[in-house]
Amino acid sequence: MDVLYFAWVRERIGLPREIVETGADTVADLVDELRVREPRYAAAFEDVSALRVALDQELADFDASLEGVREVAFFPPMTGG
Repeated sequence: MDVLYFAWVRERIGLPREIVETGADTVADLVDELRVREPRYAAAFEDVSALRVALDQELADFDASLEGVREVAFFPPMTGG
């Protein structure tokens, strides 16, 4: 599946997107898999309460199923101005 990273998540990981082979059932499971890859992923996903996730461009929770999902995007909360 396509995994996209935005803002400081992208800066910490060093990639805007990547294709990830995963057996994860939920977003939280995917995050657990990513965290153990390398220190840069561990840093990006250290505090998931500071992150939002979208599945196929729809906001979702970290306990959401990945079944049938083609794209996962991680980004910090957006603020208005």
